[in-house]
Amino acid sequence: MVSPALDDEDEIEEEEEVDREEEITKSIISTGHPEIDKKLGGGIPIGSLILIEGESDAGKSVLCQQILWGSLYDNYKVLLFTSENTVRSLVVQMNSLGMDILDHLLMGWLKLYAMKLSKVRLTAAYDTLQIILEAIESHKDFDLVIIDSLTPIVSQTGGEEALAYFERCKSLCDKGKTIVNVTHTYAFDHDFLIRVCSACDAHFRLLIDKVGDKLVKTLEVAKIRGANLTTGNVLTFDVEPGIGMKIMPISKAKA
Repeated sequence: MVSPALDDEDEIEEEEEVDREEEITKSIISTGHPEIDKKLGGGIPIGSLILIEGESDAGKSVLCQQILWGSLYDNYKVLLFTSENTVRSLVVQMNSLGMDILDHLLMGWLKLYAMKLSKVRLTAAYDTLQIILEAIESHKDFDLVIIDSLTPIVSQTGGEEALAYFERCKSLCDKGKTIVNVTHTYAFDHDFLIRVCSACDAHFRLLIDKVGDKLVKTLEVAKIRGANLTTGNVLTFDVEPGIGMKIMPISKAKA
């Protein structure tokens, strides 16, 4: 016969295990895609400064939309600065990928700033970075911030101005924000990209590879600090209507 005392101890241990699991869950932001989360070591650690850089059409915006969708369904509020979409086009595009965000927009859990970067001149580029930072600071209850993309802005600023922007972002992350900056690889020269990456907690690189007679998109997890699990380095994917990011086994991609 098992004593009640032992039963109580078992219940306490079970409760503590549940609490530990909940604490781990709260410390990361899921992309909503198990295979991507696995490659990221469980998800994106909260409070991270992230750089997503890559070639044109390599899937940078789709990856951001996947992170955005997963965050919303994990009950995080998201602030999106985009030069790629309006509210209407974002809803339509994400619906086409099987990711419905309309309710979150209507409830105010997702707020979008459309950046009209055609109006950003050389003298205004630095001011634009300051406006972005001020908007982030003013939305204190928003957990995740995505800027897609910085390319037209940082390509018109001096290197020190862009670095100062990333340093300000880092200070906001230290206060609990998770900030994702997106840029084309060509926006920075090699030496400056190294400096930016060193300031970031995570660095994801997107490439287009030719495998046989087909082009595939590749996500390389170059760096991720504070991941709960060991990360994998490379993930190959395609983008399919109604599905979004479809992960391809390496063996299949090479076939």
